[in-house]
Amino acid sequence: MSHSHLSFAFGILGNIASFVCFLAPLPTFYRVCKKKSTEGFQSIPYVAALFSAMLWIFYAYVKTGETLLITINAFGCVIETIYLAVFITYCPKKARMSTLRMIVLLNFGGFCTIVLLTHLLAKGEEARVKLLGWICVVFATSVFAAPLSIIRVVIRTKSVEFLPFPLSLLLLISAIMWLLYGISLKDIYVTLPNVVGLTFGVIQIGLYAMYRNNKPIKDQKLPEHKGDIVESENVIAPTGNGEKQEEEVKPQGGDIEIGEKKEENNKQDQQQSVENKKLDQVAHDQTELNKNNINKNNNKTEERVSCEV
Repeated sequence: MSHSHLSFAFGILGNIASFVCFLAPLPTFYRVCKKKSTEGFQSIPYVAALFSAMLWIFYAYVKTGETLLITINAFGCVIETIYLAVFITYCPKKARMSTLRMIVLLNFGGFCTIVLLTHLLAKGEEARVKLLGWICVVFATSVFAAPLSIIRVVIRTKSVEFLPFPLSLLLLISAIMWLLYGISLKDIYVTLPNVVGLTFGVIQIGLYAMYRNNKPIKDQKLPEHKGDIVESENVIAPTGNGEKQEEEVKPQGGDIEIGEKKEENNKQDQQQSVENKKLDQVAHDQTELNKNNINKNNNKTEERVSCEV
């Protein structure tokens, strides 16, 4: 097999793996459409993925001959745009405004700025490829570093509950294929980010092998996207005994419920005491009124008696 055929084969395999990775969030957005709610998910990963795909398309266009990069990233632009459209449709107003602001600033303003700088600062195709290539390396490396938050959670909790093995394996395969593609073409700008992706992929698979037999943490939910993992102060590391862990967690909820019930009882007692005071006041007023009527009747009787005498 010739060198060009080998690089083409690596590129095809990389395209297939990347295609599956782009489709990975489909179950999440199916649930969003079904429930008509984004359930607290954030749009940052999808805005960043769209921007990354746009950058690689521009890089492939400037370099020429990078058909495989254009194809997969064009698909990425389409699918990420659909994800963002669904997110904007069902997210709260505040999240919608922040998402639209990010899209305008990054995907329009940022991309147009890079296009202008590439044509103004770099003269000639080689200089433009070099400048744009390093921009792609910096941004792609930061995107590949996003799983750091997941890795931190796995190490802290000693549980792979939030580390999906199929997706981690796909990302690792994709990084390997694009790494080999970049090496075969001697393209350092494609090679470098995938070295980072390969490193994090190996770490994730290693952590999965290390903690796969540990029991998952119960009653703990995390966002279903890369990055922005919310760390709770009440997370308890798994001990080997899941029942004991439940006993430690449950009393907190029980105390909260008891406190709420006490507050409700106090409010009801206060309302009852106010009503009782009102009733006592009405009874007192009625008693006073009856006394006044009796006194008036007695006076009238005395007047009649005096008149008769």
